[in-house]
Amino acid sequence: MMAAPGFPSLFILALILVTGIQALTPSHYLTKHDIQRLQASLERPFTDLEGSYYSIVGLSKLGVKITDEQAACNFIRSKVDPNSVDSLFYAAQASQALSGCEIAISNETRELLLASISEDSSVTQIYHAVGALSGFGLPLASQEALSALTSRLSKEENVLATIQALQTASYLSQQADLNGIVEEIEDLVARLDDLGGVYLQFEEGLETTALFVAATYRLSDHVGTEPAMKEDQIIQLVNAIFSKKNFEILSEAFSVACAAASLSQNRYHLPVIVVPDGPAAVSHHQPVLRLQVTNVMSQPLTQASVTLDHAKSVATKATVLHQTAFALSRDVFELNFMSVKPASGYYDFAVNVDGDSRFIANKVELKVKVSTEVGIANVDLFTVDKDQSIAPKTTRVTYPAKAKGSFTADSHQNFALSFQLVDVNTGAELIPHQTFVRLHNQKTGQEVVFVAEPDSKNIYKFELDTSERKTEFDSASGTYTLYLIIGDATLENPILWNVADVVIKFPEEDAPSAVQSKSLFVPKPEIQHLFREPEKRPPTVVSNTFTALILSPLLLLFILWIKIGANISNFSFAPSTLIFHLGHAAMLGLMYVYWTQLNMFQTLKYLAILGSITFLAGNRMLAHKAVKRTH
Repeated sequence: MMAAPGFPSLFILALILVTGIQALTPSHYLTKHDIQRLQASLERPFTDLEGSYYSIVGLSKLGVKITDEQAACNFIRSKVDPNSVDSLFYAAQASQALSGCEIAISNETRELLLASISEDSSVTQIYHAVGALSGFGLPLASQEALSALTSRLSKEENVLATIQALQTASYLSQQADLNGIVEEIEDLVARLDDLGGVYLQFEEGLETTALFVAATYRLSDHVGTEPAMKEDQIIQLVNAIFSKKNFEILSEAFSVACAAASLSQNRYHLPVIVVPDGPAAVSHHQPVLRLQVTNVMSQPLTQASVTLDHAKSVATKATVLHQTAFALSRDVFELNFMSVKPASGYYDFAVNVDGDSRFIANKVELKVKVSTEVGIANVDLFTVDKDQSIAPKTTRVTYPAKAKGSFTADSHQNFALSFQLVDVNTGAELIPHQTFVRLHNQKTGQEVVFVAEPDSKNIYKFELDTSERKTEFDSASGTYTLYLIIGDATLENPILWNVADVVIKFPEEDAPSAVQSKSLFVPKPEIQHLFREPEKRPPTVVSNTFTALILSPLLLLFILWIKIGANISNFSFAPSTLIFHLGHAAMLGLMYVYWTQLNMFQTLKYLAILGSITFLAGNRMLAHKAVKRTH
């Protein structure tokens, strides 16, 4: 069966749409507070050369300079070891991040670094040697270094060695053939572990993952080739790296700072962070929605253009605004959403950020709340005669005043309440999520709450019939204060209104003997549980007869031993034999005590002790018998 000509195109389009809907957006990034904490983690007193390298270079990645650069430079000069490749690497890279910090290098030190770039050195030594030469501004043969690196990497096939190979290649000349090292990026991506479709990281941990990201973008920028990573993978890496906020290990804080700098400044991918500036809510008092559009380091992307693709009501699914641009005000993008006069409720915003081809995660879904103020109109209180022989008495009350006098509800007349809820700003009718009528007994503190429901014309009505509601009130007569409670997540002015006093009278025969408080925080009556009485025991004669039948085989055994002639000449009176038999007898006795006195847990405790002793004694006894037979 042949498909229609346009079917493949439609199928591909559907896949693209589904992919777009399921596109990830960063759930973790470095807020301004996170940047301050990361900076504090890097600003530690210098104790060794490696630590100073992590602090100085890590802070430079955050755009922060050391307070006393001259003191830092003097520390590096005092700690550098000209005979250690690692020490030279840390000194070279740290001094390069400082202003005017030069370290003199002798020819012997230069020869040491060049000699370390060989197939016999580890990848770490090659990386440190190349990095030191580059930091000191000394020349090196890039192709020879690449050959040594490639040869050694084939022997060290682990994640960290491969990442260091990427870092090494970023120091080499672009004239060298670095494609083989660049291809390692795709292999490393394949080794990443996917955690729930949200995080992507190496099993070696956060530090290794962050170093990989930093090394990847540094090498990609160096050779001019886009890294072989998909957009979702980059976002998952962002989530994994920035999910941690506190750092005890200096090298870990350094790696995160390097990754943050690479993800904020590279030639290919810039993850976009779109978050509300304040609450994601607008109202007539605050009509402007403000968005912060930043990179992963919370640095504003003022060159971006932000557009609202559409705003849909969550309740009605109707689009109220589409293809509207946000205006840049200083570092924040603003949109006056209330200009379209939306109804109160929640709206799904689809926001698109353009302006740079490097932007990724630039299509964002936001939920925005439109708040309003509720007003109460046409509040009428009724006293309705059940026989309808008398016309209803109506009293109108205006919020927030309380009705004068009191109203009565008894066996002859009902009490009723009706009102409307409107949007104060637009005059439109409102249906809040919570509309309650609460009656509070002024004497006992008893409270009864009813839900007020709107009719087809959105008029709320509540009627109190004492004959139908006596169960809720426990037939407790008295003066009740009537409150009207109105609440909703979109209301700026939730209402608790003392409307009136209502005297409720129930028939005296229905009144409880003692009205108890309905408070939830009073002791409850103690529950007296009656266990089932044990069944009657059988007569003593039956029990004794049963016991005798159980013991009769033992008596039969002794009779047969006497008649046949039991041979006990081989019985040994060695301690192990006596202990074994006594232990066995004790376990039998324990079974009797369990039946009469002990519980299972007590019995198991004693049985463990007796069983262990009996086992050891029996093992010893059998060993003696085996030796005896061989002789």
